[in-house]
Amino acid sequence: MLYHLYEAQRSLMEPFTDFAQVASKLYSKSVSPFAQLPIAQRVAAGYDLIYRLGKDYVKPEFGISSVAVDGVDVVIHEHVELDKPFCQLRRFKRFTDQPATLQALKQQPAVLIVAPLSGHYATLLRDTVKTMLQGHKVYITDWKNARMVPTSEGSFHLDDYIHYVEDFIRHLQELYGNCHVVSVCQPTVPVLAAISLMASRGEKTPLSMTMMGGPIDARKSPTVVNNLATNKSFEWFENNVIYPVPKNFPGAGRRVYPGFLQHTGFVAMNPDRHASSHYDYFKNLIKGDDASAEAHRKFYDEYNAVLDMDADYYLDTIRIVFQDFLLMQGIWDVKASDGTLERVKPQDITATALLTVEGELDDISGSAQTQAAHELCTGIPANLHEHLEVEGAGHYGIFSGRRWRDAVYPKVRAFIAAHDLPQQGKVDLVSAVTAEDAAIEPDAISQVVKFRATKPAKVAKVAKTRTVVEPKAKAVKPVKERAAKSPAPQAADLTLETPPAAKTAAGKKAAKAIRNADVPDATGPRSAKRVAKRTAKPRHVEAVSASQMLDATPSTHRQAPAAEATAAAPVEASASRPAIVEPASQQPDAAAGKERATKAPANAASQTKPEHVAAESNPLADNDNAHSSSAKSRRQEPLEEVPADTAADPQPASFEAAVAPQRAVA
Repeated sequence: MLYHLYEAQRSLMEPFTDFAQVASKLYSKSVSPFAQLPIAQRVAAGYDLIYRLGKDYVKPEFGISSVAVDGVDVVIHEHVELDKPFCQLRRFKRFTDQPATLQALKQQPAVLIVAPLSGHYATLLRDTVKTMLQGHKVYITDWKNARMVPTSEGSFHLDDYIHYVEDFIRHLQELYGNCHVVSVCQPTVPVLAAISLMASRGEKTPLSMTMMGGPIDARKSPTVVNNLATNKSFEWFENNVIYPVPKNFPGAGRRVYPGFLQHTGFVAMNPDRHASSHYDYFKNLIKGDDASAEAHRKFYDEYNAVLDMDADYYLDTIRIVFQDFLLMQGIWDVKASDGTLERVKPQDITATALLTVEGELDDISGSAQTQAAHELCTGIPANLHEHLEVEGAGHYGIFSGRRWRDAVYPKVRAFIAAHDLPQQGKVDLVSAVTAEDAAIEPDAISQVVKFRATKPAKVAKVAKTRTVVEPKAKAVKPVKERAAKSPAPQAADLTLETPPAAKTAAGKKAAKAIRNADVPDATGPRSAKRVAKRTAKPRHVEAVSASQMLDATPSTHRQAPAAEATAAAPVEASASRPAIVEPASQQPDAAAGKERATKAPANAASQTKPEHVAAESNPLADNDNAHSSSAKSRRQEPLEEVPADTAADPQPASFEAAVAPQRAVA
């Protein structure tokens, strides 16, 4: 009933919030006559504050368009790799046309970031993702709002969460041969369970696992969150915080822990700080401080956007992690897909390096709670254990903000690099297609493989998208004459179609020579003398490999570079075949090149070069100690929303603030 009352209140407030938004613009826009009144700024600021307090906050976007990798801007394409009923595996694919940068990107390790399912969306880790994209192939778990999942999809338990993590790890291992896992806050427990079960079954485990600010052992340094979970019975949570979803959502009837209750708990942790933050926003609007006002909006757009959690998952977390401590006691059994129970045994992990990260002022996951993972993973060699405590960092500061970028990420990057291995995914079977491309274009790979195996003769025709000439002047002259008589081939995208140039006599001669050269023992008209003569006169080749552009080229242009790369094999098989050279404008002979440049078409590949997109630097305002447990730290670091480069790391309130010890990472 409470959920229905909340939705009714939201519906009633919606017209007033819309009116407040319009009124704010009416008194703030310079073209409006009301904006000329003496108190216009105050009225506009008041209406704007009312609008933001009453509006409905939806899921934000990651909004990462580009990142800088070694000083080079790399374009980011975000897409869903796997889609499950309660979660999406989201990938941030990188594109570049710089050969050196491309080579570096291909060698970088693949990382699975497991975002928390504790009230906020995965976009809370935007800064984490953007920073790690500088040196890793990044995937993240994007959990869905339970009220948007129909009841026909069944329930979702903590055991299902673990199986999701296992499936995502296997997916990355299938693509790259190995991977690394980074878990932030709440998922440290299910991630440790997933890797433990994989090790117990004899499966390949990730090369490393990094656990940041999680409740591995919630008995150590208990916080307000932990005390709430232990002071209330399991039945209290089941009877007081679980409600069915109203009928106006796809998941109508599903039992959930509502996001609005979680948000209420967040605010209840530090109500004074939030009140002062909104008052500062009001004053900044009056003063015209647009930068500070925009920082406030960005922070609370993320902070106020919450999701519902399935009741079974939420209650499992309360019981297993915060009340019975089954992981630490070694008696946690997880139900497999076939219904059998499997015991979680972290001591079975032997080949996965472990790094734990904690914040000195973390009042969500207390000191030593995450470090307890080292006590459980006794099978990991001592040289694979590392721990980092970030001085002056709160819960939010260990994965976002200035301290994350300056202190935590360099350690995480070095740790992953120290335990990385060469990637050996199945997509390496085709050298012209990188593993990073294979994950998004599997059909293109199969077409390239089939093309190489069944149609070698047409490779020469594809290669002749560039002008075929003889090195001697007498061989070049007929080509120029024919080029003047026949219409020049149109510059177009690289495809598997035969260009008009391939139909000329020189083209037919080149194709015939390549086919003959593919048979080393051919006899008959090709005498030993002719073979020796051709071998003694190697052609000059200046072709630029299109495979260097593969990772930077949009998917609509990928088949041609792959096919062009396959053409290199028959060309290199014999030195007696005709040479494939660049257009005349790029020949060593400047005079001949200048003449042919006026008749030959422009290089098609140069017309498909992708443009870079400017980076969007849009991290949340930094404030490590926004939720410090000490009153002294609160006085020293007031909650201010300022640009990310100068602010402290903002830390939203606790996971279980009022009713949810589920681990908020806000």
